[in-house]
Amino acid sequence: MSRLRDAPAQPGFNGRYDPILVETAAKFPGVKVGKAKRHVPGRCREIKKSHTFETYPTTHFFSNGKLLLTREGVVEPAELAALISDHLLK
Repeated sequence: MSRLRDAPAQPGFNGRYDPILVETAAKFPGVKVGKAKRHVPGRCREIKKSHTFETYPTTHFFSNGKLLLTREGVVEPAELAALISDHLLK
């Protein structure tokens, strides 16, 4: 999984979502924010094998290796921050 603290934006939906993830990662330095690239062979193989992706992007929230929740499509910054606060920082 690539870390997104300083990642450049990519075209398409991910291009719209990358800046949101970078901004969110900066607000929550204690939370790991990453991106599993679906078209890159060998990258994030275990995540791709373990979870289905019906919509791209799909945001998964994990804590201690356990999947807590999934959101399909782009999650706007305020909602993403609220989800992190509610589910990962309690």
